[in-house]
Amino acid sequence: MVSPAFVDNDAKFDWRKFGYHARSAFAVILSLVVLLGGGWFVYAKAKEAWVAMRAEEDFIGEGREQIEIVIPQGSSAAAIGNILVENGVIKSAATFRKVARNNPTAKLEAGRWRLRTEIPAKTALDLFQDPNNKVALKVQLKEGQARVQQWQTLSTELGLTQEQLSEALGSPELGLPSWANGNPEGFLFPDTYEVAEPVEALAVLKQQVEQFNKVAGTINLETAAEEVGRTPYEVLITASLVEKEAARPEDRARVAQVVYNRLAADMPLQFDSTVHYAIGDFSRVFTTEEDRATDSPYNTYLHKGLPAGPISNPGEAAIKAALHPETHDYLFFTAVNLETGETKYAVDAAGHEANVQELRTWCSANPGKCK
Repeated sequence: MVSPAFVDNDAKFDWRKFGYHARSAFAVILSLVVLLGGGWFVYAKAKEAWVAMRAEEDFIGEGREQIEIVIPQGSSAAAIGNILVENGVIKSAATFRKVARNNPTAKLEAGRWRLRTEIPAKTALDLFQDPNNKVALKVQLKEGQARVQQWQTLSTELGLTQEQLSEALGSPELGLPSWANGNPEGFLFPDTYEVAEPVEALAVLKQQVEQFNKVAGTINLETAAEEVGRTPYEVLITASLVEKEAARPEDRARVAQVVYNRLAADMPLQFDSTVHYAIGDFSRVFTTEEDRATDSPYNTYLHKGLPAGPISNPGEAAIKAALHPETHDYLFFTAVNLETGETKYAVDAAGHEANVQELRTWCSANPGKCK
């Protein structure tokens, strides 16, 4: 029995039907090719147009050169966008504003930032989120420097002028304690400070005074001074002397007690450091007879008691030494080795003269170091 689906191989093949079906299939395939090809063409053109449009309003890629940008305090996203455009970081401030609006949790902080030129606005915004990209501008102010010495550092490292600093000192915003008598010397606390940009003289000096007030509060300066029978200003003046006169940390509390012993004995302090401050010359170790004749309320050769005010800006250790001096009866001291800072003390003039002679011997053996 033969299946109805069976076709005899010997039957005559109908080429006309085959040709008809082949042409139909080809037409379908051709239509699909045209359709798909057209779609791909449209997609390619659309993508090309999108890339071109984006390129017009934004950079594409990882960027080119590293660059440092300063963002001022209080800058808006619009202002920051303009700064970035001006420095070649992004192409469009409008695009940056749009990206910032679409990322409401993103932070934009003032300061100096390390970015790259020719980057997408979103990349720029992302770089602001990484604190490692923020460049800290720091300045170190050493213990025991007078205001004018600190200002040399601020001028060299931060570009501040003497005029800017002097004007800032007169600002009521400085934050000096009431017992400072309006004199900022001694209250410009020595430390390492991170400075906001653009640098402003008042902001830097306020940081110093704020740090002084913080330290004074931590060590309870006002109460501690009262407990030792001193005013806080007297303690600060003494600490400023300690910073200038004590060559080594272990000498601080000892020198502080010499100050108090001489005051108690109604003896003039006769500290060369006070004369250096009076004449404004901190380049020498010793003073001349002419120097010591300078009429100044800071000259402790001419005037008994403490100088009129601090002669330097002391650090915490010196202030603590003035609050907690070492108990002894010494009235004199002198360094006997200017390289090591070795210092010797005496209870009377004869003992002091012997120590001074030791210093002279050292100076003779080390010419040029005892100016």
